[in-house]
Order: sequence, then C-alpha cells, then structure tokens
Amino acid sequence: MALAFTSAPAIQGVLSSSSNELSKVASQFGSFQQNMLSASSVSRRRLAVRPLNAEPKKNHNSIIPSSAAATIVAPPEVGEKVVKEEDYEKLAKDLENASPLEIMDKALAKFGNDIAIAFSGAEDVALIEYARLTGRPFRVFSLDTGRLDPETYNFFDTVEKHYGIHIEYMFPDAVEVQALVRSKGLFSFYEDGHQECCRVRKVRPLRRALKGLRAWITGQRKDQSPGTRSDVPVVQADPVFEGLDGGIGSLVKWNPVANVDGKDIWNFLRAMNVPVNSLHAQGYVSIGCEPCTRSVLPGQHEREGRWWWEDARAKECGLHKGNLKEDSLNGNGNGDAHASEIATAADIFDTKNVVNLSRPGIENLLKLEDRREPWLVVLYAPWCQFCQAMEGSYVELAEKLAGSGVKVAKFRSDGDQKTFAEQELQLGSFPTILFFPKNSTRPIKYPTENRDVNSLMAFVNALR
Repeated sequence: MALAFTSAPAIQGVLSSSSNELSKVASQFGSFQQNMLSASSVSRRRLAVRPLNAEPKKNHNSIIPSSAAATIVAPPEVGEKVVKEEDYEKLAKDLENASPLEIMDKALAKFGNDIAIAFSGAEDVALIEYARLTGRPFRVFSLDTGRLDPETYNFFDTVEKHYGIHIEYMFPDAVEVQALVRSKGLFSFYEDGHQECCRVRKVRPLRRALKGLRAWITGQRKDQSPGTRSDVPVVQADPVFEGLDGGIGSLVKWNPVANVDGKDIWNFLRAMNVPVNSLHAQGYVSIGCEPCTRSVLPGQHEREGRWWWEDARAKECGLHKGNLKEDSLNGNGNGDAHASEIATAADIFDTKNVVNLSRPGIENLLKLEDRREPWLVVLYAPWCQFCQAMEGSYVELAEKLAGSGVKVAKFRSDGDQKTFAEQELQLGSFPTILFFPKNSTRPIKYPTENRDVNSLMAFVNALR
C-alpha cells in the first residue's frame, strides 16, 4: 500500500493559502452582512408607507367594520415607495362625461373594501344596481334615524333579499336623542329648523360611519335641490367629513349620478326591474324621515316634499353640508340667494301674456280698492327650482286667461325686495301665488302647493 507524504514547507504553504482564502471569505461575509442590514433598513422604510388596501388602523369609534388585513410585501427595488396624491378636481373633469356605471366601477376598483354606498331607501337604489352591474364586491350602509316610514323599513328588507346583501345600519346615540326630545319635544324642528334634529339623528351617526372608510358613494344629482346641488362634481375630496386616516382630504366622495336627470334614473330603474320604495307610488319622490317628508303635488319640484315649511335653499340635512354656499342661509334656512346667483340668474315666466310688475307697480296694485279687473300674481325668484318647476303651468295658464279679463303677472321677490314681499305680500317661500280680486283691499293667497294648470284655473274661477 502506497502512502503519500507532504513536506512541512508544503503544508505551511497550504495553510497560508487557506488563511488568505478564509480572510477573503470573512471580508466578503462582512460586506454581505452590511448590505443585508442596509436592505433591511430600506424595507422597513418601505413598509412604513401603507398602500391603499393595507390593513386600516383600528378605530373603535367606527361603526362600519374595517376590511380584512392585507399582506404587505416589500417590492424588490431599492428606494422608498411614495403614495401619489390624487388630483380629484382633474379626475372629476376627466369623468364629467362618463356614465354612472363607469364612475361606479372606477370608485369600487380604486377603494375596494374601504368604500361604501350610502343608501337612503329612496331612488338611490340605482347606485346598488350600478354596483351590482360592475361585478365587483360592494358594501352598503344606511342611517336609521328611528323616524322612518314603515314602507322604508320594508324596502330595506326587500333590497337586502333582492341583492343578497346585508345593509350596515347606523343608529343615533340614544342619550343624545333622549336629551333632545326631553328638552324640546318630539317636533321641535317645525319651530326652530331641522338642523339640530338632523345633527343628532343623521350627521353624527354618519360621521362615525365614515371614520371607518376612505371613500363613500352618494346619490346626489345636480337637479335635486336649488342652490345646493347644482355644482356637485362626480368625485371630490369630501369638504366636511373625515375618513379612516383623519384630517382634511382623508375621505373621497363619489357622486356617480351627479349629471343624470331624475327622469333618467327612473327610466333606468324600470328597465332593470329594480325594487323601489312603495311610497313613490303615493307621490313621494325624495324620501327622508316620516315627520319631515310628504308627497309632492303636480307642478312641484321633487325636493319640495322635504322640510316643506322652510325655504328653497334649506333643503339639506347636514349630510351634504359642503354644498351650501356661505352667507346664503340663516339658522332656519330662510336666507336669501347668494349675491352672485341673484345677479346671474336668467329670468323666468318670460312671455307676452305675463306682466312684469315693478316695485311701484305692485305697490299701486295693493293700494287700489276698486280694481276694474282681477289680477293673478306670482312672487318668485328665478334661481329657485321650485319656481322653475311651475313655469310651464303658469305660462300655459296665462295663455288660457288671455283676453278673459284676468291679468296675469309676476313680481320678483328675492334680493332687496324680499323683506317688502314678506311684510306686505304674505311671502312665505318661493313661489307664492296671489289673487287680487275686484273691489277688495287685500290679495288672497293661493292656499295649496298643487300648481298644475287645472288647479290654478279652479282657484281663479272660484274668485273672479
């Protein structure tokens, strides 16, 4: 058996070589370790920037449950990841001509489980149908004020079964409701404005709900309410409420049907065979709490069924307070129109059969004790959509009365003339219709809000 021996110098050479290699390995390991520490530091910084669908921070005041936790994996590239801030004014312009379905799809795709549809139990069931058509998951919440109609509660149940969903209901604080009712009674809103009651029963529950979201979807339309919703964009940073992360701009508000006419919403609901609130068949269009909602009559604007004892520009409960212009309302909502709106509003009832009365003209009409012919006068504001809604019937009435001996006229009663109209002409809200009979010192106020041609004609025929 052959044995191989290595001399001592040779062994030393091998050991020396091994030592050099070990030194190199140690040096390389040290560099690798340093690089790993550096990469770990970058990863930690990257993880600190939470993507949109990451697990929301816990908020115990929120009623809406937060979404499930998402796994965050740091991307391989080096450098901090920065979440780009969205320009929602630009996005609103880009989507100005988009369909409601397209807007809804973009909203759901962008915010996933951190967005929810606000459902009131009225025609905004169209929002739920649009959401269903996108094929994406969606959430729905509603505010139960404790004073809704029985028909609305039945409608909630029907919608849940039809779409196979669970509506997330928000309730007012029982202690706050109890304090309000004990101190002011059940119907204080008829006397001092509806804002306080709405604040307790609607606004505060909504605020708690939105604290658990990054965005919400509403059924606001530009044609719904005069002076408050005419400029509603399809998407905006919410000007009033805060979202999950807190602070101004932390909540995004989507209004997919902002540019859709009410009649087109109803055409869509009928075409898709969508369930609707049975109150609609009884003349209710805009539906809220039972004491503050009533059906509208022919010739009335749909929003006149809400808080009907207040003026046109008060038709908001606080959920969309950001729509209100500053200096346009007082505590009861009976304020005048914004100055710029008064100046730029196009006139209405503009026809040869309607006499345009000036302030001296209406004053002379008031002073006449022995009128040779009766007069029918509408007190109006051209910016008021309730006045606009009855323009067609009033013009048609003027045509029918032409040559009959009854003069038909109009008197613009907003701006500087409003105080005079309230004190001398019985103006309560726009529009107000007065009949000046022959041989009478005081005008007779049209007692109902049914403003179709036949009803107005019956009023005239009964008095002339």
